[in-house]
Amino acid sequence: MKYMMTYDMMESMRNTNQWLGSTARAFASYPAMAMTANPFMDWLGAWGEVTERAFSRMVVKPDWNIPSQTAADGTDHIVHIETVLEKSFGNLIHFKVGGREPKKRRVLLVAPMSGHYATLVKKTVISLLPDCDVYTTDWHNARDIPVSSGKFDIEDYTLYLVDFMKELGSDLHVIAVCQPAPLTMAAVAYLAAEDPSAQPRSMTLIGGPIDPDANPTSVTEFGHSVSMGQLEQLMIQQVGFKFKGVGRKVYPGLLQLSSFISMNREAHTNAFRDQIIATAKGEASEHDKHNEFYDEYLAVMDMPAEFYLSTVERVFKNRDIARNDFTVAGKKVDIGAITTVAVKVVEGEKDDISAPGQCLAALALMTGLPDSKKAAHLEPGAGHFGIFAGGKWRKNIRPLVLQFIDDNADAPQPAKSAKAKASNVTAMPAKTAAK
Repeated sequence: MKYMMTYDMMESMRNTNQWLGSTARAFASYPAMAMTANPFMDWLGAWGEVTERAFSRMVVKPDWNIPSQTAADGTDHIVHIETVLEKSFGNLIHFKVGGREPKKRRVLLVAPMSGHYATLVKKTVISLLPDCDVYTTDWHNARDIPVSSGKFDIEDYTLYLVDFMKELGSDLHVIAVCQPAPLTMAAVAYLAAEDPSAQPRSMTLIGGPIDPDANPTSVTEFGHSVSMGQLEQLMIQQVGFKFKGVGRKVYPGLLQLSSFISMNREAHTNAFRDQIIATAKGEASEHDKHNEFYDEYLAVMDMPAEFYLSTVERVFKNRDIARNDFTVAGKKVDIGAITTVAVKVVEGEKDDISAPGQCLAALALMTGLPDSKKAAHLEPGAGHFGIFAGGKWRKNIRPLVLQFIDDNADAPQPAKSAKAKASNVTAMPAKTAAK
């Protein structure tokens, strides 16, 4: 399937369904259709409205739409999105609250590159903004990146994170959500060896596949059930002429979306059926719960082929990070080199994507980190999205993360050298004798 033809065919199918929905909605809204009572027209219009919205959202990057922040004096401050560091495959952006003094807590929120845009963590950003100065990774849609920009695999992703952390300085607390958890840990370990002064103060890993085999899920089993050759043949396509990245090999967003939906097909089918009924009855609204969720869920982006394939091969199949055998730019990354960065692991009891135990495996890999700097939390009843968005995140997990950040806000004290320790030991008897 590594052809432009198959890529363009999927886009044509999406476009056709959007057109059919638009046509049905327009046809049902003709005044002449109201001359006689015909419930079918109401259902046709409702189906068209829901269908058009669903298929049009698949190719649109959602807006951040961050609400203004209310200061202590009751005034509202607009949130501006600034680009701190711009790169070919993703930018480092800052949610700057205009007119507000910088917060002591500086947080880098590492968003997933797993099919959805970085706006997937929008609610996480909104919940952190009142108490933190928030930065995040804003990954680009691969179909819009020219082939001349080169490749982008998990090693490049890791080095991007290294550059972002260096840019922000060591007075930083990193929160990685889902997919980037193992690579964020690798980036911090890379800094520990290459530039210790640039390490963040703390790192919170939320529901990430550090060791996928620790508690296998359907995602893990799929990774083991197919060969790399099969994946490349079945999942990889070339971007069509319509986009700037024409010719680039990608794992298409539309193909990813079909996989997402197939995992819970019945639930999604029922959700769209109920929305059509609500629309026909006049009970749906522009920003109701269904539209708010699916506007984000259906918005998918193409993933660079080399990133997808190297993730499957090195994180899931070979378990390079779980075995502490990961290399970046020819250098072995030793997770045990992390000795000063406080680490907290957050998992959800009902997470069916990164099941409990997969992320917890990170703590065992950090052999050089004292137990006093390790923490873990398992949220009862929480699914995958619930551990970084929604009520369980806001009420239970977020306060724990903020407390963990505060507990590790001070710069770590440099370890004393063996020579310094020896001089202290020999100096002690002399002082005692003088007394």
